[in-house]
Amino acid sequence: MTQYISFRRPDGTKSFGRIDGDSIDDLGTPGVASFLKDALGGDLAALVPTGRFARSAVRLLPVVPNPGKILCIGLNYATHVAETGRDQKEYPAVFTRWADTLVADGEPLLRPVESTRFDYEGELAVVIGKGGRRIARANAMAHVAGYSVFNDASVRDWQRHNIQFTPGKNFPATGAFGPALVTPDAVADLSSQRVTTTLNGQVVQDQPISDLIWDIPFLIEYCSTFTELHPGDVIATGTPGGVGDKRNPPLYMKAGDRIEVSIGSIGTLSNPVNDEI
Repeated sequence: MTQYISFRRPDGTKSFGRIDGDSIDDLGTPGVASFLKDALGGDLAALVPTGRFARSAVRLLPVVPNPGKILCIGLNYATHVAETGRDQKEYPAVFTRWADTLVADGEPLLRPVESTRFDYEGELAVVIGKGGRRIARANAMAHVAGYSVFNDASVRDWQRHNIQFTPGKNFPATGAFGPALVTPDAVADLSSQRVTTTLNGQVVQDQPISDLIWDIPFLIEYCSTFTELHPGDVIATGTPGGVGDKRNPPLYMKAGDRIEVSIGSIGTLSNPVNDEI
């Protein structure tokens, strides 16, 4: 399986690399978004390593540290639509999250001091490798560089201030992205992969990607109609049912918890939860 990570070298410099067992082949400092934009046309396998580090010697960054856009899809599993009490719409809900709200695998998510309702949302993330506008559904998968794992955690108190989602999705260090970018050829059957979220070892979400209401080709076609997609852009495809806010009693993340999102062969994103100081 070919996996790529963004990381800090032992000297603190940001870089991008390919995992090789217990080692990282260093592919240079520009980062994944820059590589996807260059003359290689997104052919990550063609990149020649410039160095090598032990995995234990580097610190992970969000798999795409500097995406131009993070487009988040809401209400994309029928189980989640049902638990919210909403009606199924003809088109997906789309909102944005900012890159500086994300942390890497292993880094703590921070519950804001303003919140008592900090919730998890495990999701599949799609990273764009080839940009475009008005991308046809039939050609959409050719624009995918790879997949990763996303926790689109929500500050529900602030998300519910009004009908829009933006404040509750953009507190610092409230979302997680990683650990690695997995290329499409390394995922034999994407639809059969399951989004499984555990909180302190308890399974709270578990659903196959095949249950998406709007699949990846549709989302790429739809999103690229209203905005041009660029290499390195991210589409978070939505969370299954089982969110803490809709449980009885509610189940929110708190300091000392550990939240993990696993998606089959794509990987496991694991983060402790701390209170913001």
